[in-house]
Amino acid sequence: MKNYTDSDYALNKYSKGIVYRFADGIVEITLADYLAENPDKTEDDFRELKELSDGIYLEQAQSGNARTKKDSHYDEADETLLCKSPSPEDILISEIDAYEESKRRQKRLAIMNRALDKLTELQRRRYCLYHVDGKTTREIADIEGAHFTTVHESLNAASKKIKKVLANA
Repeated sequence: MKNYTDSDYALNKYSKGIVYRFADGIVEITLADYLAENPDKTEDDFRELKELSDGIYLEQAQSGNARTKKDSHYDEADETLLCKSPSPEDILISEIDAYEESKRRQKRLAIMNRALDKLTELQRRRYCLYHVDGKTTREIADIEGAHFTTVHESLNAASKKIKKVLANA
């Protein structure tokens, strides 16, 4: 019998007998041993048993590999991420990104305020009710006691003014 220590499957497959690995050693049942203990059995019975044994060991090996690939990869990754500290370069880059995002937000806010300053008080109120509060033109008209087409025209005029400011920004 060759010394296959890789797996029980390899150990069993490449031996002529059926191999059992125990904590304290390895036992191989040869054809002669099998026939001596089972006089009513034949060589075909032994081959069938050997094939069955090979299949069981193969299934165990494949199941173990699939389980290891599925289970341990993500669990180990989570633990290593908790232990990892960012490099000084990563910290600097994230601070620069945060600063640039803050500047972009301030610039957008300034443009938005300029656009809203171009609207009349009525247009600003209706525009905010429509776009911020999510009210419909009919709901705004009911709130203000106005006709909904008047509100609609007011919102269109406000949108045109805002687009003009944004186009020049």
